[in-house]
Amino acid sequence: MTKPLLAVEDLEVGYGAIQALRGISLTVAEGEIVTLIGANGAGKTTTLRAISGMIQPRRGTIHYEGASIRGVKPHEMVHRRLIHVPEGRGIFLNLTVEENLRLGAYTRHDDFSGDLHRVFELFPRVKERLKQTAGTMSGGEQQMLAIGRALLARPRLLLLDEPSLGLAPKVVQTIFSVIREINQSGTTILLIEQNARMALQSAHRAYVLEAGKIIMDGDARELAASDEVRKAYLGAH
Repeated sequence: MTKPLLAVEDLEVGYGAIQALRGISLTVAEGEIVTLIGANGAGKTTTLRAISGMIQPRRGTIHYEGASIRGVKPHEMVHRRLIHVPEGRGIFLNLTVEENLRLGAYTRHDDFSGDLHRVFELFPRVKERLKQTAGTMSGGEQQMLAIGRALLARPRLLLLDEPSLGLAPKVVQTIFSVIREINQSGTTILLIEQNARMALQSAHRAYVLEAGKIIMDGDARELAASDEVRKAYLGAH
C-alpha cells in the first residue's frame, strides 16, 4: 500500500488545562481533497495549526512525505511545499496585491511568471486589482488573493482553513470551483469548512470532529447521505 502524503496519528494538543485534540488520527493521500467538518470549537483549526507547525502537540506523530515534521518550524514547512492558508486569510492589508503575491514566491529562485499567470486565470479579479492595496479589497477578493499567494509557493499539500467564511453565496461557489480545479491540477488539499454541504460535495473523504475527537470518517458523499451528518451539519431533519 502506498504511504499517504500526510499521516497524523494519536495527536493531542492542549491550551493550558484545555484539551483541544484528544488523540486524533487521519491520513491524506496524494491527489485527494480531504475535509474536516464539525462545530465551532471541535478542534479543526487546531489540527491544521499543529500540522503546519504553528503550535506544538503534547503527543502524537505527524508524517509528511514519509518523514516526521513534528517540531519543524512554519517557515521551513513552506520550503517543503506544505502551505497553510489560515482562517482570516493572513494577507498584508497595507501592501499591494502584487506585493502580497510576490511574498508567496519568496522561497523561489526560479521564474514564477507562469504560476502568476495561472493565478490570474483562476482569479481574474486579482489581476484587475494588482496595483490596489489589499486592505481595500472585498472579503471575497482577499480570499482569492490569499489562495493565489499560496499557489505561488507551489504547494504539494495545501491546508485551507474556512475559505468561504463570511462570503456571499456566489463568491463561495467561485472559491469552491477554484479549489476543485487546483486539486485536479495535482495539488493535494486538506480543507476545513463551516459550509459542510459544500465541503462534502467537493471532497473525496471526510472526517467529523466533535470535542477534539474524530467520531466519523469515510467517503465524503456517503457521509453527506448519512442521517447523523445531515441532521447535525447539513440542516436536514
